[in-house]
Amino acid sequence: MFIKSIVIEGADGDVEIARTDAGALVTTGDRVLCEVRKDEDREARYAKVYEAAKVVMGTDRRGRPAGTNSMIHEVLDEIERVAGC
Repeated sequence: MFIKSIVIEGADGDVEIARTDAGALVTTGDRVLCEVRKDEDREARYAKVYEAAKVVMGTDRRGRPAGTNSMIHEVLDEIERVAGC
């Protein structure tokens, strides 16, 4: 079973995660947040998802995601699920 797309209700709008041939494309509205590739290492994917997590969770006063590290990993897990990593 493959999941083709997921929509997450974020603090700053809906975030859509859609499967591509190379992995997953993460967008909000007309803006592309990141493209996660299957062949990237987990640290590179985490760095990209860190920016997407800001839209999902909102930001704190310092501009960081307003969530814990484990919450960012939950977003990463969902993106990897769609990407097929």
